[in-house]
Formats: sequence, structure tokens, C-alpha cells
Amino acid sequence: MDDLANELRLLVADAYMRLRQISEAEAERPLGPGQWSMKETVGHLVDSAANNHHRFVRGQMTERLSFPGYRQDDWVDSQRYGLESWRDLLDLWRAYNLHLRHVISSIPAGRLDNQCVLDDAEPVTLRFLATDYVAHLRHHLGQMLA
Repeated sequence: MDDLANELRLLVADAYMRLRQISEAEAERPLGPGQWSMKETVGHLVDSAANNHHRFVRGQMTERLSFPGYRQDDWVDSQRYGLESWRDLLDLWRAYNLHLRHVISSIPAGRLDNQCVLDDAEPVTLRFLATDYVAHLRHHLGQMLA
């Protein structure tokens, strides 16, 4: 997991520097018709970090654990990320992900195959959740920084 944690650290460092160059006004514009703005996308990534933080920690505590899913649009809408300061959102996103890098790198090897059930889906391993988290982050950063 050290390689994945290092990839997360590098991804966040590069994206943070690039995203800080984007103006408040540009961050408020939707990325496309019917899409979130950059502010809302970064807010979604904060929500993803919060939900996955819970999974990464609790998923280590037992061999199989069920977690609720989350309704991403409702989370973004209810928190009104479009009204938040761009700089504050970026700082929160960066700090949360640097902490998750630490959490991921601290998961004992013997716990990586613990089973996690999200909503009513098929079980996945804690290793899969961590790997998928970084892929999800990379996907949304690609949308914003393409």
C-alpha cells in the first residue's frame, strides 16, 4: 500500500498546485451542461474522502463490515459547495487527502483482504476500496485539469 499512498501524495501535490491557479470565477462555472462546477467537484472529492476515511478505518476492525452508500448529488447540493471559498475548499481537500495517504499506508497487510459491503453491492476488499479511491480521484482531477 506504500506505492498507492505515494501515488496519492504525488497526485494531490501536483493537482493542488494546478488547481490553485484557477480563479474563483472559473471554479464556479459548470464543467459542462448538467455537470458540477470545479467547486462542486472538489466538494464531491471532500465527500468521497470523508466516506472513504470511515471505510478505511472501520474496515480494518473486522473481517467483514457493511457500510451505507452515499447519494453524491444530495451531499453536494446540501453543502452548497458553490458558495464556499475556492481556496478553503482546496485546502480542506488537500489536507484530507494527505491524511488519507497516511491512513492507507498504515493499514496492516493482514487487513487488506477484509471484506467491505457498500449498500447492497457485492463485497469488495479494503485493498480494492483504497485503489478505487485513488482511481476515482484521478478521474475527477482529469475532468478539471484536462
